[in-house]
Amino acid sequence: MSVDSSAADSPRRSAAGKAGTTGSKTGTKRTTSRTTTKKSTDPELVQLLTPEGKRVKNAEYDAYVAGITPDDLRGLYRDMVLTRRFDAEATALQRQGELGLWASLLGQEAAQIGSGRATREDDYVFPTYREHGVAWCRGVDPTNLLGMFRGVNHGGWDPNSNNFHLYTIVIGSQTLHATGYAMGIAKDGADSAVIAYFGDGASSQGDVAESFTFSAVYNAPVVFFCQNNQWAISEPTEKQTRVPLYQRAQGYGFPGVRVDGNDVLACLAVTKWALERARSGEGPTLVEAYTYRMGAHTTSDDPSRYRGDEERLAWEAKDPILRLRRYLETSNHADEGFFAELEAESEALGRRVREVVRAMPDPDNFAIFENVYADGHALVDEERAQFAAYQASFADVEGA
Repeated sequence: MSVDSSAADSPRRSAAGKAGTTGSKTGTKRTTSRTTTKKSTDPELVQLLTPEGKRVKNAEYDAYVAGITPDDLRGLYRDMVLTRRFDAEATALQRQGELGLWASLLGQEAAQIGSGRATREDDYVFPTYREHGVAWCRGVDPTNLLGMFRGVNHGGWDPNSNNFHLYTIVIGSQTLHATGYAMGIAKDGADSAVIAYFGDGASSQGDVAESFTFSAVYNAPVVFFCQNNQWAISEPTEKQTRVPLYQRAQGYGFPGVRVDGNDVLACLAVTKWALERARSGEGPTLVEAYTYRMGAHTTSDDPSRYRGDEERLAWEAKDPILRLRRYLETSNHADEGFFAELEAESEALGRRVREVVRAMPDPDNFAIFENVYADGHALVDEERAQFAAYQASFADVEGA
C-alpha cells in the first residue's frame, strides 16, 4: 500500500505519512512493508481482495468495509455483472449500426462500482463518457446513456435528479466543473462532497492541473478519481508521466493514494475514506485506481495495433468480476442459484436495452447545420445543400 500526502494541518496526515513511501515535510524517504506479497514488478497499492479472491487485511482501510454483509457483497457482484452486460450489449448495438460510437468500460467495473457505491445520495458526481457503472450506482437508467451515442440527444437524463452530471466528451474539463461545484457547496455549508472521474490520459491536460490548484488552495470538498487503465487511446502511461499518477497530488498539497482498481472492496474503502475526508473539511484527495481497459478505447479503435495479447491475457487473470465471484464461492456467500438467477436477469437487461435503442428515433441528419450562427450563414447554407445532395445520392442507388 502507498499513500502520499503533503497536506499540512490535516488530521489524517500523520496516518497517511506513516502508510506511505514519501511525503514528509523534510523530504526524508520512508518505507514500509507491503500489505500483500506481490511480484517486484507490481506497483504498491491498496488491496483488500487478491486476484485469487482471497481477503487480505489492511489496517488503514479495513474499517471502511467492516460493516459489509454477504448481501452487500452479492449486491456489488450483481452491479458489476449487470454493468458489464449492458456494456457488451451497447458495443454489439454499435457494431449493428444502432449507435454511432461506444466507449466500453470492460475491465473497469470494480473501480466504478466500488467508488460509485461509496457515494451518498447528496454527493455530486462529474463523469467522463465511460462511467456507465457509476451511472448505474446513481440510479440512472442505463438506456438513458445511449441517446447521445445514437445522436438523438445531448444526454438523456436530468443531472439534478440523481446528482450525476451529463457525460463530458471534452477531455479533463469536468474536473474544473467539479472543483467549482465543490467550492460552491463549501460556501453554502453543505455536508456533501463531489467526485470527479477522469482517465490517465486526461491527467496530462491543463484542466486537471488547474483543478488541482484551485481545489487545494480553496480546500474544496472534491475527490479526483483517476481510472488509470494504462492506455490513453494508443499512448501508454509511461509515455505520459515519470512518476506514478497518485504522487502528483503531493505537489499540490493534498493526499494521493493508489488503489487496486480491479478490487471492488478496496475501491469502496478508499473512496469512502476520501469522501469522508472531503465532507469533514479536509479538502481534496487524488485516488488513482490502477486498472486496465480490456477492450478498445472506443468502437472506432483497434487496440491490437498498439498492444500485445500477452498483456491483455495477464490482466484478464485479474478480472474484477471473477475475483469477487471466487471470494463469494470460497466464503459460501453465494450459491449456484444466485449466479443462475443473476444470469437470467442479465439476459433480460440485454433484451430491454436492445428494444429501447431500436425504438429510438433516427438522428436528424441536418441538425448539425442548425444554430451554428444566430442569423444563418451563406457557407453553412452551401454545406447543407451539398450534404443534402450527398444523402439523395443514396436514394438514387436504392431506387436503381
